[in-house]
Amino acid sequence: MSPNDLAVSCRGVKKHFGEGEARIEALRGVDFSAGFGELSFLVGPSGCGKTTLISVIAGLLRRSGGELGVLGVSMEDLSEKERIAFRRRNLGFVFQQYNLLPALTAAENVAVPLLAAGVARKEAVEKSRALLARLGLEKRAMALPATLSGGQQQRVALARALIHGPRLVVCDEPTAALDHANGEAVMKLLADNAVQPDRAVIIVTHDSRVFHFAHSIARMDDGRIVDVRRNGGGNHSGSSDGEAVKEAS
Repeated sequence: MSPNDLAVSCRGVKKHFGEGEARIEALRGVDFSAGFGELSFLVGPSGCGKTTLISVIAGLLRRSGGELGVLGVSMEDLSEKERIAFRRRNLGFVFQQYNLLPALTAAENVAVPLLAAGVARKEAVEKSRALLARLGLEKRAMALPATLSGGQQQRVALARALIHGPRLVVCDEPTAALDHANGEAVMKLLADNAVQPDRAVIIVTHDSRVFHFAHSIARMDDGRIVDVRRNGGGNHSGSSDGEAVKEAS
């Protein structure tokens, strides 16, 4: 891909935590890219650096070295205020900790990014309810998070990440708490969001059931990308695309 086709470009990205004898090298010179119009998967054993990498890409952690471009912008060139504004406009996050606000209903939680952007409350909640309905949560839109199952909370968190139409969505195990049918629905929604010329989705997952959605699968180990396989342009029919998926898993 040319640089103009890339939503994310990492070159030699490093990240360490601590200093001296307590120093931990989480990322050891990562080369990774995610194309516009694609779902890019990150797979690999627990503790290999996947979550650290997407946190650096999302601007939640600052890298220790290397080069990083996100949507054509170098995050290090932005002030903290500019980074927050950039994330709010352009990025959506789905992390394993759902971080739903306990005093707000499901629909109100989903509406938060729209409200932060200045959308009127009534309009924001209506849009939220419509998106929750696509995820099978129409009857739970007015429920508080404490009354929702883990899988339902995960779908609410996904809806919140997508509601404002972000150009880049970053997900950490978005199907981990879901059964097959709901996992497929979540992945279909992510696929529909990603397959647009100015958007991309990066997914960290151990769930081999959804590998057929990937356009590319990058395998990490010990803080590095060790293998990248193209996956036939993404397959939403439910049948995996052969060797690329088998070898990545």
